[in-house]
Amino acid sequence: MTGFLGEYEATLDAKGRFLLPAGFKKQLSDTGGDRFVINRGFEKCLALYPVQNWEPLFADISKLNDFDPKVREFRRYFLNGATFVEPDNAGRLLVPPNLKAHADLEKDIVLVAAVNKIEIWDSNKYKQLFDSFSPDAFSNLAKDVMAKGGND
Repeated sequence: MTGFLGEYEATLDAKGRFLLPAGFKKQLSDTGGDRFVINRGFEKCLALYPVQNWEPLFADISKLNDFDPKVREFRRYFLNGATFVEPDNAGRLLVPPNLKAHADLEKDIVLVAAVNKIEIWDSNKYKQLFDSFSPDAFSNLAKDVMAKGGND
């Protein structure tokens, strides 16, 4: 599984294409893959998965109980719009129009490492996300998420 680190700015062209930043390309070079799946993120962003990271996730989702209404609802929302993408001859990836609209992507975007995927955010929305989050709120979130064994 490929993991990512970093945060990079990029620009969408008039057709909704962008160049994957060199910093992420270098992190992908070990796998040799250049196929991706792009879909809606959990927030107002998109998620870009290298195919080798998407396949185990998709396999897990495929094993869920189809008789459970929550499973069906989750699958519909999570897989809605998921699309395979590959770089064109110029190395650009195309953001499908429906996903571009979902994330309100205009021109300036930020690509952000999110462990096994890359999140794609509108630059202004990404800045607002962090401008509205205080160091104390981050500290409390870290404690809630990372605390192990009841060490409060």
